[in-house]
Amino acid sequence: MAQPVALAADDLALVERYLEHVRVEKRLAQRTVELYALDLRKLADFAAETKVPLRQVHSAHVRRWIAQMHSGGRSGRGIALVLSGWRGFYAWLGRESLVGSNPVQDVRAPKAAKPLPKALSVDDAVQLAGFRAEESDPWLEARDAAMVELLYSSGLRVSELTGLDVAASGTARGWIDLRAGEAHVLGKGGKRRSVPVGSAAMAALQHWLQLRASTGAPAAQAALFTGRQGTRLTPQSIWLRIKRRSLQAGLATPVHPHMLRHSFASHVLQSSSDLRAVQELLGHANISTTQVYTRLDFQHLARAYDAAHPRARSKKT
Repeated sequence: MAQPVALAADDLALVERYLEHVRVEKRLAQRTVELYALDLRKLADFAAETKVPLRQVHSAHVRRWIAQMHSGGRSGRGIALVLSGWRGFYAWLGRESLVGSNPVQDVRAPKAAKPLPKALSVDDAVQLAGFRAEESDPWLEARDAAMVELLYSSGLRVSELTGLDVAASGTARGWIDLRAGEAHVLGKGGKRRSVPVGSAAMAALQHWLQLRASTGAPAAQAALFTGRQGTRLTPQSIWLRIKRRSLQAGLATPVHPHMLRHSFASHVLQSSSDLRAVQELLGHANISTTQVYTRLDFQHLARAYDAAHPRARSKKT
């Protein structure tokens, strides 16, 4: 185990003075002061290992220490928090006329990797789409089943789903063309696109439309998915209904509408490897937005390789 680095008395005194400043004058919470103390101890350790006093640290030193933290597994977000503490310390030294410039001022943490979108496995997606609840209200069951089928079949955003009407009109944001088997939607930036609707979703939609007519909703209400009073469903109500349905279907993780969109994109890409087609189906303006699904696809392939290849992982002895 590495031995603690002996810190210069001057450096320790500077750190203690600064911590007293944030504790007494800035009145920061005790936990915040403790976190600052940990970050400044790390800074002082780096400076001692480099044999440079804290007051003589340059931006090149800081960048080198960031690289060390990053290679040691510290996340970009974690490094950004450390740098924030160091930056405040050197800003205070500058106000005290103890340093001429702030060596941390223009140093930035490595960019944090964007989290991958959460997608269901093919089995879970099919299980949810095919689930039919023993709902006491067949009207609600038919509506919710049609919503899930359409979200997974066509990769719609929840805002696009709520904007769908039963038929095209001069005021429609989007509509279903049952004869052509297509959904016409208004996406982000006011861009229109048409996406195919699968046969299972079409069947669910036709069943729902038969029951929808039985509510006696006002004829002027053109929305495809409505509540009992004939009003258009909101995104929030759809989120709640799908979360409830996913738990009823026995899935381990509650599902939200955007997860079905991610699942649609990932599964189409796994089957076709056609990134441009997935971009068109999702309505992404830039291919770079769609490329995140290649990472999901690689994860799927890597898991399959690990599970199936006899030399993928070393055998335990």
